[in-house]
Amino acid sequence: MLNNLSKPTKNKQKDRTPIKKVKPKMVIIYTLLILGLFVVMYPFAFMIMNSFKTGPEIMHQPNAFPTELSFRGYIGVFQTLNIPRLFANTIFVAGSITLLNTIFASMVAYGIVKCDIPEKEILTKIILASMMIPGILLLIPTYMMMYNWEWVNTYRVLIIPAAISAYNIFLMMQFMTQIEDAYLEAARIDGSSEWLVFWKVVLPMAKPALSTVAILTFMGAWNDFFGPLLYIRDESLMTLQLALFKFQSSIPGENLEQIWAATTLITLPVVIVFFFMQKNFIKAFTGVGLK
Repeated sequence: MLNNLSKPTKNKQKDRTPIKKVKPKMVIIYTLLILGLFVVMYPFAFMIMNSFKTGPEIMHQPNAFPTELSFRGYIGVFQTLNIPRLFANTIFVAGSITLLNTIFASMVAYGIVKCDIPEKEILTKIILASMMIPGILLLIPTYMMMYNWEWVNTYRVLIIPAAISAYNIFLMMQFMTQIEDAYLEAARIDGSSEWLVFWKVVLPMAKPALSTVAILTFMGAWNDFFGPLLYIRDESLMTLQLALFKFQSSIPGENLEQIWAATTLITLPVVIVFFFMQKNFIKAFTGVGLK
């Protein structure tokens, strides 16, 4: 009897546990986050949905789900374009630009921030000033220089001028100022050369910043349309963005499903790269990489 009487008491105690009230501030924050998620994800959903529709369905019902999955767009893309060659060209160009930018930006930033070199402030001001110059002003002189060097219609004209960026150097400089000099001094006292200090001490600590530079540079190089349009003539050297531009028909709506399928194929590698490196990307901006 006593046991039976004790049970309702426990239930009453459970019923009396206070219910956490949802703060209005949190409701507003989550509402804004959901709206932001919708704004970010809608273009991707729109693109993927339309890539599986037929042309007439895209024109008449662009925002609806496909009534049935159609692969005509993807089949048409692979029949019309040399997709493996275009992917290889774009990966080679974007990968080369990304690799060179991470190497050069980290080396220049280390030299300015952590090495005893003369006129550091002047060098920093020159780098910052170069970021203020609109790129369009350098378009004609750069083209003339590339033409005189006979670099037009080669991979070099896409890779070498984009191999170093003032913005990436500035980003690496800001991150390297957070690295304690004590780590570097300890390595130097142990007999490490300046190159080993840079390679063994600084670069592992700067991994989040390097990942951020790599992601931003890869996305910029992958989506670059103007450079290939200006310099590339040979179809065997074309990148995906330029091929997509030439792929569009002069007749409106003629190959809509193929354009959306090609756009989806072009976008997927960038999304995959971001998801693989997003942890370091977030660390670089939250400043927890050195803990």
